[in-house]
Amino acid sequence: MLRRARDEERGAAVVDFVLVLLVLLPLVVGILQLALVLHVRNTLASAAAEGARHAAVAGSSGPAGEDKVQELVSGALSQEFVRTVSVRPALVGGVPGYEAVVEADVGLLGFGGAGVHVRVTGHAVAEQVAGQVAGQDAEQGASP
Repeated sequence: MLRRARDEERGAAVVDFVLVLLVLLPLVVGILQLALVLHVRNTLASAAAEGARHAAVAGSSGPAGEDKVQELVSGALSQEFVRTVSVRPALVGGVPGYEAVVEADVGLLGFGGAGVHVRVTGHAVAEQVAGQVAGQDAEQGASP
């Protein structure tokens, strides 16, 4: 009787393993995907903020901010994530400043395909030195 019960349970461990794996594998992949998306988003947000600050420094400009963003992103992430980088003058809290916008697509576990679109912005107030706003020539910034 005992032997017959054991024979009936033979192979049950394999079935249990497969059923548990069907639940756990998508869960683990989902957690890894979430971690990757959050890492990319935080890295891009930091680079956008730093690019806006770099453009806002007196004597600098939007293209210099874009170069800074590209430099920071390429040092931390693969360039295939980033779609667009733009740094442009904007009002920040009602005062002149710069806005950096970075857009990226994060594929499934970084391998491409359908994924998550990430868009982050960074803002910085333009530094003013002796009547000159960052990104403007001395003639444009001086008042008559």
